[in-house]
Amino acid sequence: MANETMLDIAKSAVALAKQKGAAEVAVAVTETRNVDVNWRDGKLEKVAEATSRRLGARLYVDGRYSACTTSDLRPDGLASFFDNAVALTRTLAKDPHRSLPDPSLYGKVAATELQLSDPKIGELTAIDMRRAAQKMEEAARSVPEKAAILSVTSGVSHTATTLTRVQSNGFEGAYSGSVFSMWADVSIQDADGRRPEEGDWAETRFYGDLPDLAMLGRQATNRSLVRRGAKKIGSGVMPVVIENRAGSRFVNYLLAALTGSALQQKRSFLDGLVGKPFGSDKLDIADDPLIARGMGSRPFDIEGMGAKRLPLFEQGVLKNYYIDTYYGKKLGMAPTTMDTSNLSWKLGSKGLDALVSDVKEGVLITSFIGGNSNSTTGDFSVGFHGFAIRGGKIAEPIAEMNLSGKHVDVWKRLVAVGNDPFVHSAYRTPTLVFDGMQVAGT
Repeated sequence: MANETMLDIAKSAVALAKQKGAAEVAVAVTETRNVDVNWRDGKLEKVAEATSRRLGARLYVDGRYSACTTSDLRPDGLASFFDNAVALTRTLAKDPHRSLPDPSLYGKVAATELQLSDPKIGELTAIDMRRAAQKMEEAARSVPEKAAILSVTSGVSHTATTLTRVQSNGFEGAYSGSVFSMWADVSIQDADGRRPEEGDWAETRFYGDLPDLAMLGRQATNRSLVRRGAKKIGSGVMPVVIENRAGSRFVNYLLAALTGSALQQKRSFLDGLVGKPFGSDKLDIADDPLIARGMGSRPFDIEGMGAKRLPLFEQGVLKNYYIDTYYGKKLGMAPTTMDTSNLSWKLGSKGLDALVSDVKEGVLITSFIGGNSNSTTGDFSVGFHGFAIRGGKIAEPIAEMNLSGKHVDVWKRLVAVGNDPFVHSAYRTPTLVFDGMQVAGT
C-alpha cells in the first residue's frame, strides 16, 4: 500500500467518522511487514513473514471518548466500523478532559532528516538472513572451549513500518521506519550440572550499522562461558556497576514515575519535585526524538505533537514530566509528550573497564531477573546476575543475588556515568556506577 493510498484512507476515515457523528477524530493507518529467520544447532528452525494493515481511531463524541481499531480497510468495512464505534462511544460516560491537542503543538519535523528507514531493506532476502544466522552459530562454536556448548540458537529479523496519521483539527503526517535485529543465545554445560545460558544481540535502523556477525556469535558464547560456576557472595552495602546493556531495566523504573498517569493517580515518587534536586549531579538525561537513526526517533508522537528535545534531569534536578493532552488538562499542566523516545545522557569520560578499575570491592551487574519496583513509594527489589569486583578487577561470576533500596536514595548515589551508551536500545544507557547500594546474597 503506497503512502498516498494510506493518506487517502486516513483522510476518508476522518471524514467518515465526522459524518457518523464524531465531533473530533484522530486516525492512524499502519502497515507493517516483518521477516524472521531462526537457526538452531545447525538447522533452520523457522522462517516467518507477516504483513499487517490496521486503522486505529480515537473518537470524541458528545463529550465522550473511545479508542478503536480495525484491520478491514475496505470502504464498506470502514463505514460499518465507524457506525458501531460512534454508537458505542455514545454509551460511555462523559469526560470533559478528553480532546485532541492544541494545533499549535503539531510539528513539522522532516522524517527524512531522522534517517529512520533503510532504503535497501527490500534487498535483504530470507536466504541472506539464513546465511547470517548460520554464520553467527558457526562463530559461536569456533571458540577454544566449544566442547562445553550444549546448544546455539541464532536469529535475524527485519521489520518495515509505515505510519500515516490524520486528525480532524488540522494534523497530517506520515513516516516510514525500519528495524534490523540479530541475536545469538548459547547454553553450556556447567560442572555442577547446571546449564547457564547467555547471549548477545543488536538492533539498528540500517542493516549496515549492525555489528560484525562473527563477533556477535563469539561474544554470545564468551558471555555464557564466563557464567560457569556462578554462585552467591556475601551480603552488604557496596559499590554497584551496572553494565550498559542491563541499565535500561533499572532506568525504566525511574521513567515510570515521570508519566502523567502516575502523577494524576498519586502513584509517583517524583510528584511535586520539578525544579528540585532528586539525584546526584551525574544524573543528566533528556528525551530526544531527533537523534538520527535512533531506535526511538520520530517526527511526531502518538498524539501528533511535534518532536522536540525534552530535558528530564539536569545535574540531578528534575526538569519535566511526560504529559499528554488528557493528563495535562486533569493536572493543569502544559503537555510535553506522551511517552519516551530516545534517552540522551550527559556522558562521562570512561568505559566499563576503567570504571570497574575505580572500584575496590563491589559487584558488576550484567542482567536483571525478576523483582519489582513500586512507583508510588520508590521501593525496589530486583534479582541480578553478574560478577564480583575485587581490587578493581572483574572476578568470579555471581548469581541469584538481590539489589534493593529506594529510588529517592540510590540516584543520589550515582557517582559515575560511562562514555558507552548502548545504542541498540532507545534508552541508550551507558555504564552506571552507584556507591553504597544494598546487595543481598548469602
